[in-house]
Amino acid sequence: MKRLAFGLVAGLFGLALPACGDTVAATGWVVGAGVTEPDEAGWRQVDPAHLFIFETSKGRVLIEAFPEVAPGHFAHFSKLISSGDLDGTPFHRVLDNFMAQGGDIRTMIGKEPGWPSIKGEFTFQRDVAVIPLEASIGPADSALSGLYKGLPLLTRPAFFAEMSANGKVESAVPHCRGIVSTARTSDPNSADTQFFLMRETSPQLDKKYTAWGRVIAGQDVVKAIKFGAEPSGTVTDPDILISAKVAADQPEAKRPKAWVLRTDTPEFAAELAAMGDVEVCSLPPVPAIVKG
Repeated sequence: MKRLAFGLVAGLFGLALPACGDTVAATGWVVGAGVTEPDEAGWRQVDPAHLFIFETSKGRVLIEAFPEVAPGHFAHFSKLISSGDLDGTPFHRVLDNFMAQGGDIRTMIGKEPGWPSIKGEFTFQRDVAVIPLEASIGPADSALSGLYKGLPLLTRPAFFAEMSANGKVESAVPHCRGIVSTARTSDPNSADTQFFLMRETSPQLDKKYTAWGRVIAGQDVVKAIKFGAEPSGTVTDPDILISAKVAADQPEAKRPKAWVLRTDTPEFAAELAAMGDVEVCSLPPVPAIVKG
């Protein structure tokens, strides 16, 4: 059974969304608060090829995946989800104030699942013009963290790009609450089918596990998933990932549609600046509107 390395997690020990219908994510932001009908100026529609639908025994979780930060993992999990092989897999290892791990196909079928291992993508080279910190914490040119399309990022300052050989800066997705990441063994390139959903922020995982997405609706469902006893988190009679789907694979009339509050507007930047020098994982999650 593939696990997170215990050396990194030692000492760590709601209401479900309906399966269908329109939902508006809770927001801690003044910008976008109370909006139920998204407009293009203030909201960004999620590409259906990047929208993953997890129907669990506790309710629905919608994930936006980001090929920009982990292209190998995005391609791998897109194929894995479309294959149906994750359907029926349990959330076999869950720690209440840490994460919910699933995708253990091997235990279900009694043999290796046949999916190749993925090379670790713990950091990525960010072209600051193509993948900007849309909302930076601190001055844009020297900021060490911020948001890109609602996804939290840690980064070297943008001005380092002028001094780097490839004109890019090293960046990474921190393991904030709501982030989706990938389980592995002690081998950094051993990830295959197992993923985990962050129930709470765990910075000790940063740059050691490949994070590739963010829960945009259903974090209350993630928190409602049955958790196991510490320290292992092994769950007896676990909750199930009933089905996993890529929205683009579904008929357009039946797929959910999601919009995320834009983080590249002056209004959003002003609200973030008013918060001062905060930790990126302490920010409220960027809200989403889901229809269908």
